[in-house]
Amino acid sequence: MTTLSNPGGLNRTLYAPGDHELARRGVAATKIEHGGRRLENVKTPSPGRRPPSPIRWERGGVRVAWKNLRGLHKLSWIAVRSGGSQTAPDIGGFLTKAAARSVGRRRLQGADCALLLAVVLGIVSSSFAAIPPPEKLLPDDTLIMVTAPDFARMREVWKHCPQTRLWNDPAMKPFKDKFVTRWKEEFVQPLERDLGVRFDDYGSLPQGQVTFALTQNGWQGSGSPSPAVLLLLDTKDKKDQLKKILDDLRKKWVDAGKSIRTEKIRGIEFSIVPISSSEVPKTLQKALSPPENAAQPAEEQSAAPKTELTVGQFESLLIVGSSTAAVEKILAHLTGGAMPALGDLAAYEANRLALFRDAPFYGWVNLKSFIDVLTRKPAENEETTGSDPMSMLNPGRLMTATGLSSLKTLAFNFQNSNEGSSVQVMVGAPEAGRQGILKLLPARGKESTPPSFVPVDVVKFQRCRIDGQQAWATLQQVINDINPQWLGGLNFLLDTANTAARQKDPDFDIRKCLFNNLGDDMISYQKAPRGNSPADSNGAPWLFLMSSPQPEQLAAALKSIGVLWNPQGGFPAEREFLGRKIFALPLPGMPLSPADPSSSAPRALNCAASGGYVALSTDASILEEYLRSSESRQKTLGEKPGLTEAAARVGGTSTGWFGYQNQLDTGRAALDIMRKGASDPITKSIITRSVFLGLLYHYADFSLLPSFDQISKYFYFEVYTASANADGVTFKWFAPTPPGLRK
Repeated sequence: MTTLSNPGGLNRTLYAPGDHELARRGVAATKIEHGGRRLENVKTPSPGRRPPSPIRWERGGVRVAWKNLRGLHKLSWIAVRSGGSQTAPDIGGFLTKAAARSVGRRRLQGADCALLLAVVLGIVSSSFAAIPPPEKLLPDDTLIMVTAPDFARMREVWKHCPQTRLWNDPAMKPFKDKFVTRWKEEFVQPLERDLGVRFDDYGSLPQGQVTFALTQNGWQGSGSPSPAVLLLLDTKDKKDQLKKILDDLRKKWVDAGKSIRTEKIRGIEFSIVPISSSEVPKTLQKALSPPENAAQPAEEQSAAPKTELTVGQFESLLIVGSSTAAVEKILAHLTGGAMPALGDLAAYEANRLALFRDAPFYGWVNLKSFIDVLTRKPAENEETTGSDPMSMLNPGRLMTATGLSSLKTLAFNFQNSNEGSSVQVMVGAPEAGRQGILKLLPARGKESTPPSFVPVDVVKFQRCRIDGQQAWATLQQVINDINPQWLGGLNFLLDTANTAARQKDPDFDIRKCLFNNLGDDMISYQKAPRGNSPADSNGAPWLFLMSSPQPEQLAAALKSIGVLWNPQGGFPAEREFLGRKIFALPLPGMPLSPADPSSSAPRALNCAASGGYVALSTDASILEEYLRSSESRQKTLGEKPGLTEAAARVGGTSTGWFGYQNQLDTGRAALDIMRKGASDPITKSIITRSVFLGLLYHYADFSLLPSFDQISKYFYFEVYTASANADGVTFKWFAPTPPGLRK
């Protein structure tokens, strides 16, 4: 809302679209103050009705009406409604002529000119009718919504992110140029030929919102109708370019023999294009399908299920949908129809106020609707499935037992500033209805600061304040609710371990020594790998600690359980270190790759009690370092520069769950492995087991990557927290801008 003043003492308040009822669908409204009193608006008359003021002009979809109020004798009230068809010069000239008539050919004074200028500017801005935000367009049965409300702004945000600046660094040029060239030659250009388009023609189209949505559209879990997919893209001042592109596409589709039909929805012309999985471009089929499925028999292609794509344009908005019914709901909101919108849902509005305002990227999921649909069918047949051994796996039973059925919504946002980037996720789960594992969420107020024994050179750290005894009781209840036989099997294993332990101590009780000694503090941290192979990365030194009121008894209980998986049988060997006992449980070797048998070297789980915790690790040296920490003075993670300030951006270290990751060390390790994979077949075979990394290795030459020291300024660290309150769970993540990139 902007107030303009002029020497004549006349103030004008312009209400932008969305701030006033008259501003809907491109309305600019004006209020005037004169002599300390406000002259109220007269509502814009409905089409076909006479205006309340004695003078009214219409031209090109622009309606102007005013009346003279006593004491002003000038142009004193104006309301403008534009359909967006009037150009700025025409509007300006039209208003000037209209104003001249209203004042009886008298000479306009300073106040009049200032007011006219403000009105002209308002009309010019409204001539490009503002497209409402997604919550005003999408229907109230929306299941998923992800949007960049201002794509031009999002471009700028991404442009200044450390990842983009790294990609554009001169040191990355050899790698980048070869990757881009190969990507264009082998994927982009063939795909453009398949589709008959040039992607560069579309790159400048997104200017306003770009929204993806999935609506329920009558979907009830199976059969027809299916959920509807929607894409909304606002081109703003490029609507003529959008119209030309759509016209060209229609012509190409017709020339290609597609049976396109045209249909008017709410008076707007849309193209209905039939599509099927068999019509996926060959380039995409080759990239996304496994080689053995690349060629389908002709009869299978002809039998591929078909659907229809609805494509059209409303003013500057591109609308694409998989259902005409879903598209019609969008148009109803655009044309002033009365229909419930996503923004009318109280759950969405609460998330919007908390997360979405001023966020360049955000999303929302209606978890309750998803869960209701997924659990509805099993619930109807609950009596008949009781004797079915697989009934334990039905979604309704699993979600009820675990407590996931009490989830309502999920919302997230992404923010970026000179200080860093942040992500916030809120899961709606009211405290009164929480069940199962959701009852274990740590409450805010529990200290989760890195303890003094955690060294500053750790790569990863996490501390979670979950009550261990409550967690065990909840886990038993969840298992029993899913299948009582599973709980019986678990108790059998515990009884077996208890019997073995009583051979040495007849009074031993595993349930008393183990579960009654669990505390409410779990800590884990990891150091950098000692080498640059995938095996080294997988075997990076780590330590896990559980607090306990009686850590020695808890360690003894863990040792008795270890008998169950000890391949040699019997109790594990013990040794002493600084007056404390360390026992090692042998673990079976698991090779990372058949081509690298050395990666399956035998390992052991080392365990010791000290300082109110039971410590476990497969690396004996990091466990010994922990046992020495009380006697040595080393720099701690809590003393790391910038950590306290970063933690404050995610709610501090009293949230009950705090985590840290050093991007410098993880980035260095990842770069070393990728460069090694370019020349080492064993390393490459391990890395390319991932489909994504396999595709990446096809297009990229990782031998061209620069040394990490050349690009280390783009890496720093990140922190995250999780906490619960009466409304649900909140996850926060923050990565401060690396010092070398700060302005």
